Amino acid sequence: MNVKKSRSGASSPLNGIDKQDAESRRKKKEADITQALSVTPVDVAVLRRMAISEGGLLTDEIRCKVWPWLLNVNLEGISEQLEEVDRTNNKDYNQVLLDVQRSLRRFPPGMPDEQRMGLQEELIDIILRVLVKNPQLHYYQGYHDIVVTFLLVLGERLATALVEKLSTHHLRDFMDPTMDNTKHILNYLMPIIDRVNPEVHDFMEQAEVGTIFALSWLITWFGHVLSDFRHVVRLYDFFLACHPLMPIYFAAVIVLYREEEVLDCECDMASLHHLLSQIPQDLPYETLISRAGDLFVQFPPSELSREATQQRRRETASSTFKDFDLASTQQRPDSAVRRRRRGEREQQQQGPPAMEAKQGAMVAVRPAARRFVRLAVMGITVALGAAALAMVNSALEWAPKLDLHFFP
Repeated sequence: MNVKKSRSGASSPLNGIDKQDAESRRKKKEADITQALSVTPVDVAVLRRMAISEGGLLTDEIRCKVWPWLLNVNLEGISEQLEEVDRTNNKDYNQVLLDVQRSLRRFPPGMPDEQRMGLQEELIDIILRVLVKNPQLHYYQGYHDIVVTFLLVLGERLATALVEKLSTHHLRDFMDPTMDNTKHILNYLMPIIDRVNPEVHDFMEQAEVGTIFALSWLITWFGHVLSDFRHVVRLYDFFLACHPLMPIYFAAVIVLYREEEVLDCECDMASLHHLLSQIPQDLPYETLISRAGDLFVQFPPSELSREATQQRRRETASSTFKDFDLASTQQRPDSAVRRRRRGEREQQQQGPPAMEAKQGAMVAVRPAARRFVRLAVMGITVALGAAALAMVNSALEWAPKLDLHFFP
């Protein structure tokens, strides 16, 4: 029997079935997480899969148990007593204080002022504690947006341990004395977009918009630009379970998702930068997370590195994951994309006359041909969902290493 949804949006038998199914899936995921945590050794691969799959880790209570395993933090080694923080002689204190004082919107609305002010003091202490213990790390504006997320989910003691591990691994490139490595990571954005939608890529290149619009997305893991805390922690589940470059893939899928807005915008730097800087708050997060995982499999960093930079590769957070680099070189992206890139190289070798003729032909068929390429590539990307999940699940092989002898 077919049950139609009423035009008014009122509940129907189908809605009731959907809610029951969603609750059933939720309980199944909670049971799977509990089981993965209870075995010896803990099944971190399952925990990663749960963090990536639809809905992420569901609750902050579960995150308190799972996030340490995603970062391979030794809970037994965490001191019960946190170190005292000397703010007086700390070179970063004044800047950290200013940033934290501006972070009111990152706290839940309606939180009593006294409670919020207490959390802000803890936030300052966490940041300074990590920086003092790791003098090779340099504070950057936006770092506090990441730290406050961990504080609100985990509390000061556990957040301090996890933020320190995160800062020396996933965030390591952002905490150099210069922004060279951060710019290097941003350089992956346009090659990803070009692989999927060359029309959007070419439009952005013509507008000379660059990639600076995505800087705050990247260095705060979107914590600074998303207003709903639920969406922020959902993304953190995903990023913690994946390779350090996954945030730039997610940035790319946001731009690709906004294709119509981009192509309808004035083709100049100021207009397009303004458009892209204003990130929508009603994004289909689960769809974009799945798409980012698909693109990561289809176009791994090793496939894009030559386009992202011509300089010798430095030792960065992403390059410490040697096992992943080896695995990713064995991935074969879609053959249609390979043929397109090969065709572009052949056009360049044919010289200007041949290229001009080819471009003239492309103008005549541009709407249909470009759309066909986009649909073909995006269709293949969607079909790779299961493969992406399996590939990202292998993150266990190249995650920060853990001294397992601390655990029973």
